[in-house]
Amino acid sequence: MATLSVNALQASVAQAERQVQQDRVRVNQDTSRLDASRDQLARDKQKLADNQRDSDQATQAAEKPLPTVNLSRAIENPPRAQQVLPADLTAPKPQVNTLGQTIGKFINVTA
Repeated sequence: MATLSVNALQASVAQAERQVQQDRVRVNQDTSRLDASRDQLARDKQKLADNQRDSDQATQAAEKPLPTVNLSRAIENPPRAQQVLPADLTAPKPQVNTLGQTIGKFINVTA
């Protein structure tokens, strides 16, 4: 009967050791997850602070009045010599044939 209780005690100790080992593994896994959660929390806090700062800057910029524009010189008329149209907007000069007539008049007369 003494051998039975020694065997039972050895089996009980072995089972307790296995349980302790499983618990250590779980503790290590939980520690890793806790560290990852803390890292994520730190990143989220930083992102929140950045978003809050950007929001505050945008609000302050929106509240500031826009600078006034001086309209007294908004439209200026340069002298006639400086007024030049781009080449694609200028009308082509009429071409003159050998008789001194413009081609447009000649076409209108003959048509």
